[in-house]
Amino acid sequence: MSFLDHLEELRWNITKSVIAILIITVFAFIMMDWIFHNVLLAPVQPDFWTYKMMCRLGDAMCIDTLNIPSFQNRTVSGQFTLHMIASFVTGFIIAFPYVFYQIWSFVKPGLSGIERKYSSGAVFFVTSLFISGILFGYYIVTPISLNFLINYQISPLIKNDFDIISYIKFVCLLVVGTGIMFQLPVAIYILTRIGLITPSFLRKYRKQAVVVMFIIAALFTPSPDFLTQLIVAIPLLLLYELSIFISASVYNKKHKDTYGVNPLE
Repeated sequence: MSFLDHLEELRWNITKSVIAILIITVFAFIMMDWIFHNVLLAPVQPDFWTYKMMCRLGDAMCIDTLNIPSFQNRTVSGQFTLHMIASFVTGFIIAFPYVFYQIWSFVKPGLSGIERKYSSGAVFFVTSLFISGILFGYYIVTPISLNFLINYQISPLIKNDFDIISYIKFVCLLVVGTGIMFQLPVAIYILTRIGLITPSFLRKYRKQAVVVMFIIAALFTPSPDFLTQLIVAIPLLLLYELSIFISASVYNKKHKDTYGVNPLE
């Protein structure tokens, strides 16, 4: 294909992706009353699934009451803006598998036979990691963070009066950010394929990576409780170990295809 033909193909892939997001966004806009009360506001309800599971783990972790005042809207267009933001984020999350499929459909023809072999199942793995990150962010990171930040108070003279747009942005950023963060194994796979990272490099800096993971966990869960930070950090550490395994597998196959023998690592 010529350069212009590639651009035309890319244009159609982008167009299909945008249409898919818009269709789901419109549907989410119509169903926002249900989505808002049963999904977006669920993490601030005492009967949320995460809080029930934490109570089953013991009284020390049980959260049966949340000190949440009524949310406020402080701008004329605030509720409409909130409606649009929530609808678009919902559309993007649900349409993500199809969007990535369109991206992959454009990239795949340019790969060699060996590269296609190594990247088989890319749509499934990327989508699975993204959905896992979304669920982890929604059911673990978001409720733990909200419980700490909403109840945090410097002085009883300062009244918490939360803006609803701030709350929705906070939840959306946490959930989508965690979904993207769970793409670490995919990023390591690509970096190993192009030779920028090796498994020995990842093993060498494992200790530093552990520190970074706990820093990230502390940022996502500002609660001073170490157990809470550990709950968030464990999946990140598992992702890092999975990334080392993936990097080693890719490195060994690449070395064998080039030299006909396995590396001595």
